[in-house]
Amino acid sequence: MRRLPDATPRGRAITVDLEGESIPAIEGEPVACSLIAAGENVLSRSVKYHRPRGPYCFAAACSHCLMRVDGLPNVYTCRTPAKEGMRLERQNAYPSAKVDIFETIDWFFPKRLDHHEMFAGVPVAEDVMARVARQLAGLGLLPKEAGPEPLPPRTFHTSVAVVGGGAAGLEAARVFSGQGVPFMLFERDANLGGRLAHGAPEENAPFVPEATAFPQGSVVKNATVIGLYDDEHGRYLAVASKEASNLRLLKVYAKRFLLTVGGHPPTLPFENNDLPGVIAGRAASLLLRKHDVAPQVATLVGHGAELHALAHLFTQRGVEVAAVVDLKGPLPANAHPKAVIGDGLKAHGLRGVTALSFTPQGGRKQKVSCDAVVVSVPVTPGFELARQGGAKVEFDADAGHFRVEADADGRTQAADVFVAGDVAKVGTAKDAAAMGARAAQALMGGLS
Repeated sequence: MRRLPDATPRGRAITVDLEGESIPAIEGEPVACSLIAAGENVLSRSVKYHRPRGPYCFAAACSHCLMRVDGLPNVYTCRTPAKEGMRLERQNAYPSAKVDIFETIDWFFPKRLDHHEMFAGVPVAEDVMARVARQLAGLGLLPKEAGPEPLPPRTFHTSVAVVGGGAAGLEAARVFSGQGVPFMLFERDANLGGRLAHGAPEENAPFVPEATAFPQGSVVKNATVIGLYDDEHGRYLAVASKEASNLRLLKVYAKRFLLTVGGHPPTLPFENNDLPGVIAGRAASLLLRKHDVAPQVATLVGHGAELHALAHLFTQRGVEVAAVVDLKGPLPANAHPKAVIGDGLKAHGLRGVTALSFTPQGGRKQKVSCDAVVVSVPVTPGFELARQGGAKVEFDADAGHFRVEADADGRTQAADVFVAGDVAKVGTAKDAAAMGARAAQALMGGLS
C-alpha cells in the first residue's frame, strides 16, 4: 500500500509515534490508514495463531487493527483519527512484531492448547492456568490512568428513529421530511452516504444529500447505536454520540425503529487469508476514494458486481490489476480485461502479501505477484440490533448467511421494528434506496 502520487492534500501533515519511531500521517484520517500508507502493515499479532495482523475491514467489524493508543488498549485504529504526537503500540507483539516468542508454545503443544480441558478440576493448577490464559488472551494492558468522565446523558422523544445514513436510511429520511414526520437519523461516520460515498461506483446510484437538506436536528453524525432496550418509559435506542473529544449517551425513545445498518465485510476461506495485505473490497474502495491510499499491484477475488466495479476503479486510478478471480461467474459484460473464473486461492508471503496463486477454470494453476489481495464479496447482513429488538433471524442457505426475516415493506416480527437495505436483502445501492422508501411509507401507516 502507498499514498497515490497524484493524491490531493486532505489534511495537515503530522507525525505519530509508533513504538518510538516517528511515522508520517495525515491529521484526521484513520490511524491504520496512515500506518499502511507509510509501509507499516503489521499492527499486532495473534497470540493463538502466532500470525501477524494488519487491518482488514476498516469498519470496526474485525479485530485486526486493534492497538494501544495513548495508553488505551484495544482501540480500533481503522476508525480513530490521527493526531499529532499520538502514541501507538502494537499488542501481543513481544518482544517485537517481527519476533514471536510465544510460538515456542507450539513446540510443546503441537496439537494446540485445549483451554477447555487443560488442568480442569485441578484447583491450584486450574487457577494458575486461568491467570496465564488471561495474560495471553490478547486483551492488552489496562491503562494506568482513569479515562475521561463521560458527558451527562440526554433523552429524546421522536416518532421514528432511523439507524444508518446509507442509501436506505437517506431515502427513508427524504420520505419522512416530505411528509412532515418527526424523525432522528443516526450515522456512526462523520459523513453520510456509506458505500454511496466510499464504495465502488454503481450505475444509477442515488445521490448523497447534505445533512442540511433535512430538518434541523434530525440527523446526528458520529453517533454509534449500541442497543435497543426497554424500560418503564418504553423502547429506546442507546446511542454513543461523539461530542468534542468526549462521548455522550443518548436515550432515544421512538414509536417506530427503522434499521438500515447494512452489513459486515465477510472473509473468504483460503490459505493465508489473514496475511496483512489481504483486505476487504469496501475497505479498499474507502482507502482509495477518501484517502488516496491504494496498493501498487492488486489482485481481486470474490464475486458480484462490486468486484468488477472495483477492478475498473483501480485501473482508472493507476493501480496495476494483476488478476481478477471471479469465484462464481459467469463474467458480466463489463468484466475487467484481467477477469477470469477460477478457484484454488492461496495468498503468499510472510509478514505481508507478496503474491496470490489461483486456478483459472479449465486452466493450470497460476501465481501472480501483488502487494494486496482484495476480497470483494456481498456483505453479511448486520442483523444483531434487529434481533435484539425482537425481529426473527433466518439462515439464507443460497446466500450462506443469516438475515432478518422481513416482508417487502420491511416489516419484521416485532411490530415497531422495520428494516431496509442490506440488513434485509443484500443488493445494489439503488435496491437499498427503494427498500428504504417502501419501509418508510409502510411504517408511517401505523403512526398516530
